[in-house]
Amino acid sequence: MGLTIAQKIIKNHLISGNMVQGEEIALRIDQTLTQDATGTMAYLEFEAMGIERVKTELSVAYVDHNTLQCGFENADDHRYIQSVCAKHGLRFSKAGNGICHQVHLERFGKPAKTLIGSDSHTPTGGGLGMLAFGAGGLDVAVAMGGGAYYITMPKMFKVNLKGKLKPFVSAKDISLELLRILSVKGGVGAIIEWGGEGIKTLSVPERATITNMGTELGATTSIFPSDEITCEFLKKQGRESDFVPLESDSDAVYDKIIEIDLDKLEPLIACPHSPDNVVKVSSLKNVKVDQVCIGSCTNSSLADLLKVSAILKGRTVADSVSLSISPGSKQVLSALSASGALQDILKSGARLLECACGPCIGMGFSPNSAGVSLRTFNRNFLGRSGTKDAEVYLVSPETAAASAIFGKITDPRTLDEISPLPLPDKFEIDDSAIIMPLPEKEAKKHEIVRGPNIKPVPSGAALENKISATVALKTGDNITTDHIMPAGAKILPYRSNIPYLSKFCFSVIDEGFPERAKALKSSVILGGSNYGQGSSREHAALVPLYLGVKAVIAKSFARIHAANLVNAGILPLTFADEKAYGEISQNDEIELCDLFDGIKRGQVTLTDKTNGKTYELICNFTERQQQILKAGGLLMFTKNL
Repeated sequence: MGLTIAQKIIKNHLISGNMVQGEEIALRIDQTLTQDATGTMAYLEFEAMGIERVKTELSVAYVDHNTLQCGFENADDHRYIQSVCAKHGLRFSKAGNGICHQVHLERFGKPAKTLIGSDSHTPTGGGLGMLAFGAGGLDVAVAMGGGAYYITMPKMFKVNLKGKLKPFVSAKDISLELLRILSVKGGVGAIIEWGGEGIKTLSVPERATITNMGTELGATTSIFPSDEITCEFLKKQGRESDFVPLESDSDAVYDKIIEIDLDKLEPLIACPHSPDNVVKVSSLKNVKVDQVCIGSCTNSSLADLLKVSAILKGRTVADSVSLSISPGSKQVLSALSASGALQDILKSGARLLECACGPCIGMGFSPNSAGVSLRTFNRNFLGRSGTKDAEVYLVSPETAAASAIFGKITDPRTLDEISPLPLPDKFEIDDSAIIMPLPEKEAKKHEIVRGPNIKPVPSGAALENKISATVALKTGDNITTDHIMPAGAKILPYRSNIPYLSKFCFSVIDEGFPERAKALKSSVILGGSNYGQGSSREHAALVPLYLGVKAVIAKSFARIHAANLVNAGILPLTFADEKAYGEISQNDEIELCDLFDGIKRGQVTLTDKTNGKTYELICNFTERQQQILKAGGLLMFTKNL
């Protein structure tokens, strides 16, 4: 039986375990990346391990999230990260150099290599044929120290594309179509491979848009073959020597095969407040638009922005619309400027923002009260934009630009055909904003710079055989990490200060939760299905840990968040019978007994002392995860090795 692309890379990086679906495997990691919203904590954890030098082939720290410096906090974090990089052997990408996934695609990504990043959209690298995973910061810290990355051997899905995209239909629409088909939890436990003759019509940036959005499906990762299109992209980046051909075997076996006919695809839009709430753009008419944001790690490539420029050329943004443009990297911005396309964008009345994530994580450019915002981003969760009552839609750059002109949601196919400027034969390479680490001898004397906002990493206590706690919160389905630990300009600067950050935990849905949990000292959270979807931020586990949360009991979990809970020493447990969820109430007193035996046999009994009933909970922990939980989390487990 032949192998899929992902299986080939896994086989070449397998340290332990068997490539049997559902079994835990350990992978050697070639590259890591972090961004500044999660990086500070990852490097505090790396320091706590006492390892002098990173042991990966390449590790890069990017500053792209917290670039809005309203106080000292963000600037201090950046200085701390830069000093860690200099001392411990990482490259440091300065603020303004670009979004981590766009820059990594351009300058560092290599086909057939493994990559993990403390950002859930790290699978963007799959557009180059990398096996790239989003992970918690502690998993990244362990990989930097030479440790393995552990995952459950995934299922394999294949999406075959046929035909060719019509004018004004884009890669973003392909992503939205798959979200429409599968939903935000349809990819859980699977790696999605893209194939079919249709992929030959897609450039690497278009492929990267698709692998980026695979995260919203709950997929472990997504990947394209490495072919002549990959080679051409690397050649334009002056990195032709990094090319490795890679494709699946003709007799590879997949758990699910989906076909999408590009000839029949039309512009799509994800309505509030979920990426899978997808309808045709043509079905929404006369919806007034207040704001349009073009950029993010999903749609900020040069190809995307050249199309936007061609649509805006000679036109003016509607008086009622505020339009922002965020180029994905300094390379993209420079090429836009050199081609003259930037001038067409600016003449339309658009606002040029920094080469950073910006509005995507609520870092500025929030919509007006109850405003309608069209964004080329990957998420439209409630409150993520920074405005709680905003109506946020996800669209392609073409739909975004057309809608900005007319002031209402507009099908871009109603425009006259455009002729975007061609991509350059070769990109101008300027890595001046990427700072190399100090030589090892000098690094030993280098001091780490810490600001007053940087606090120690909270550590869990060793697991006890019995937990007596109160249900501090009961949530619904599809709770995201943005619900658990919000983003935004007011909160993100405190990502390195867990005590202060804890004030905002679950504030989107229950402002009283932090004080209630703190007062209880020992509590559990009850969740619905797909609990913890979205961002890889481990703060969504570390903050509940700080507030005394001992376990999260849910119908089902998103992969990365479940791993982060284990790493923090919090028990992620699922209901054997989902009916139990409806019978247990917030504020109920519960007991979890015989935990040592329970986690070993994969079943724990919950006694609800308030309603007098008992319920069975499932916990399929590997031997390694059991030891991590008993130790009080991955940090304590690693220290004790």
